[in-house]
Amino acid sequence: MKVGEKIMEISFLLFKQIAQFFIMIIMGYTLVKLKIVKSEDSKVLSMVCLYLIMPCVIINSFLIDFTPEKLKGLGLAVGVAIVIHFVAWIFIKILGKVLNFNPVEKASVMYSNAAHMAIPVVMSVLGDEWVLYSSAFVSVQLVLLWTHCKSMLSNEKGFELKKIYTNINLIAIFIGILLFITKIHIPSVLQGTLKSVGGTVAPISMIITGMIMAGAELKKVFSNGRIYLVLFFRMILFPFIVFLIIYFTGITNVVDNGAMILLVTFIATITPTASSITQMAQVYGNNEQYAGAINIMTTIASIVTMPIMVALYCSFIAI
Repeated sequence: MKVGEKIMEISFLLFKQIAQFFIMIIMGYTLVKLKIVKSEDSKVLSMVCLYLIMPCVIINSFLIDFTPEKLKGLGLAVGVAIVIHFVAWIFIKILGKVLNFNPVEKASVMYSNAAHMAIPVVMSVLGDEWVLYSSAFVSVQLVLLWTHCKSMLSNEKGFELKKIYTNINLIAIFIGILLFITKIHIPSVLQGTLKSVGGTVAPISMIITGMIMAGAELKKVFSNGRIYLVLFFRMILFPFIVFLIIYFTGITNVVDNGAMILLVTFIATITPTASSITQMAQVYGNNEQYAGAINIMTTIASIVTMPIMVALYCSFIAI
């Protein structure tokens, strides 16, 4: 496939995916406006998504055949994902001091919607065999979401080790890695269940966002100029910094298919703000309506920014 054709295909898929997301958001919004449910009822769905659906997504992503080549590629994807998040942490530390970012703004810049958007895009455009590398990025992000991000949004200082290693999402990561490395095959009925439940992650997340936004004063939320500042850093500046890191380090040459593996990682990086932030903000009572507004605005912007960033990658890095 030529570069131009690949860019067009990804752009079309992104448009379809984002259009579906907005319909789902409208569904959640409508449920509240019709008084079928209350906006605060979304908290129950947030708990279901965070503690049941996400673990299923994680474990299912590792249920693929093991090969030494995939292990090397996985190592590259994990290593680069760690570097990207470390750079993001430095990035928001600077922004936090210079621009006085609050916890929701910091989290919204640092954490992308990789699990809900990157995985479907990679599956459709590149194929199922590349989803593992999306999962590598998601796994690194989840560790940080349930440690660093949780600490910011809950206003809890420090980490309780017991809460970290007993977190269901981190347990799911360890189970997934164990199943992948040991080549253990779980019963097809169980695998089918994990896949079915995990497949609801995007719809449930978008419906939650719509329900939360139905309880907000939208004019007041979207007239906040800071939301556009967060959008610029999340969707344009930080992705460009990541591109420069990949391009100038030449890290794509470390393993076979390194450029394609890191394209998957890059797609995960340039997605909108993580919808999990909205859910966490709601669970911990930290400005969830503002978090939901950022999620919606960055999703709108991704219609334009994601194809541009992919075009930049494909134009300068041979795949």
